Amino acid sequence: MRAGAWEEIGVGFGYKTAWLAVPGAGSGEVADALGLIGRVAMDWETGTEAAYRRGVFVASPVDGWTMAHGRIHLADGLEADGPALLSWLGSLGLRLGDLQYFHTDRIGELHAWARVEAGRVVRAYCYDGSRGDVPLHLGEPTGIERQLGVGLRGLEDGTEHWTDSDWDDWHAAMPHEQHVMTIARHWGICPLDLPEPPPTPHGIHGFPPGTE
Repeated sequence: MRAGAWEEIGVGFGYKTAWLAVPGAGSGEVADALGLIGRVAMDWETGTEAAYRRGVFVASPVDGWTMAHGRIHLADGLEADGPALLSWLGSLGLRLGDLQYFHTDRIGELHAWARVEAGRVVRAYCYDGSRGDVPLHLGEPTGIERQLGVGLRGLEDGTEHWTDSDWDDWHAAMPHEQHVMTIARHWGICPLDLPEPPPTPHGIHGFPPGTE
């Protein structure tokens, strides 16, 4: 990790990656739900660096939350914007009950968030800036989304008749990575709010089934 990056991104992840936040579950329980293989115990810094390259790091719990992140391999072949994401989140919900999912990528402007309660996906939203599309829009926006003014609009009918001003209004309602962080914070926990590696036991690094 380059010099200064640790201070820039808190405990080392949040930007340009995807992560889960699971309340009331241990790291082993989350790793089991993800089906991780090839598990190795790692501290926060080592596990975070590894998961930005390959695989998934399931951190030890902090303030009652367990976070797991993987830039590429949170699940094998998972896309942030399709039905497969909802199916995967639903399957995790059957095992873990409640959980949250977040994804940010400033390069392609792909930003997503989802919430599972009692095993059911109750809210999911994804904006794909590279395609100028909102391929996923499920459930009602939460209070923080309404406060931020994001997660409210999809790609609506009649766009072929929109003026430049209409498109400007639409793009202004689309999220960026800081919106994702704020939503995570208000829903429960944001990794950027932890200023240094917590003094907790080692977490688990591994790979989801099907990962080369």
